[in-house]
Amino acid sequence: MKNKMENAPVLQLDGDAKGLSRLTREQLAELEDREKTPREKLFDGIILALPILTGILALMEYLLLPSIHDNPMPYLYSGLLILFLACYTLALFVGIPLHRQGRKKVLRYLRYKAPLYSALLVVGTLFDIGALKTEFFTYPLVPSVNSVLYALVTDWKTLAISALHTLRLMMSGYALGVIVGLATGITCGYSRKVRYWIDPIIKFMGPIPISAWVPIIMAFAAKSLSLGNLFVVFIGVWFSVTVASMAGVSNVDRSYFDAAKILGASQRQLIFRVAIPHAMPNIMAGMTQGMSTACTAIMVAEMLGVKAGLGWYMTWQKAWSLYNNMFASLIVIFLIFTVVTKILNAFKKRVLRWQIGVTQ
Repeated sequence: MKNKMENAPVLQLDGDAKGLSRLTREQLAELEDREKTPREKLFDGIILALPILTGILALMEYLLLPSIHDNPMPYLYSGLLILFLACYTLALFVGIPLHRQGRKKVLRYLRYKAPLYSALLVVGTLFDIGALKTEFFTYPLVPSVNSVLYALVTDWKTLAISALHTLRLMMSGYALGVIVGLATGITCGYSRKVRYWIDPIIKFMGPIPISAWVPIIMAFAAKSLSLGNLFVVFIGVWFSVTVASMAGVSNVDRSYFDAAKILGASQRQLIFRVAIPHAMPNIMAGMTQGMSTACTAIMVAEMLGVKAGLGWYMTWQKAWSLYNNMFASLIVIFLIFTVVTKILNAFKKRVLRWQIGVTQ
């Protein structure tokens, strides 16, 4: 028995683990794939066809049902639906042959997104019926989808200038808040003496909402409203990043510091080689939360104090009862936040790639 055990083959776990660590998510998904049953294939086919069916229904509803309210440039919404149907159908026709060749990435992506696309089309159809085809929603307080698209097309220059102003002010406050927040949070997490003085300030400022800071800042910064808005964004981001960084550094296992000291690490190396890398997940979470806080803060500040930006644009359009323009600015805000968040998530995946376990 002993000889048999000695001669038994031994798995190369280290080599296998290194090989797996170099696989992408798509390659791992290929390894996990199994042959689907006919019932599962039929279900996948129905899910993939749903966006086309709901898109055709949305187009028929918009074109065939009569509108009871004014609808300038009615081709905007129908053109958007036709463009979506064309792009999705083309992607589907490209993905099916690739799937048969073993390249399943396109069809897998469409299968993942199809329920979301279908739900958005259904919501858009119901919204259009309530706002344009019936009197379910109060007109003009709730504009139709085509009316919002009309505002985007006709007033795009003012929206673009306002978006650039908002983005510039928001990113300036965000960058400043992240830099100061990292310095404060890491220092407080590493040094109990510094935390002794800073912790009461954090506890005092934490429960105060961003909207409560706006009138106070405007009173002190009456001569420079932009500077006051910058401070409003900064204070929200600073608090989020400081708390997250301090918690991350404070929770680093003391044994790591002890081992580094035994190996002769200096104080600088303890901070930059031990504390910060181990606290990076918390730091990235704080930066993500800070971005959400920055978007909220800049909207509130611009609505109350300045003469430019998307928040100011919404207030201005509301005063003229142009509610479709208000909704158009909301769409622009959503697009900005989506793009900035995706960039931040890409940076987060890059920094924390060791946490994921596979190469992106």
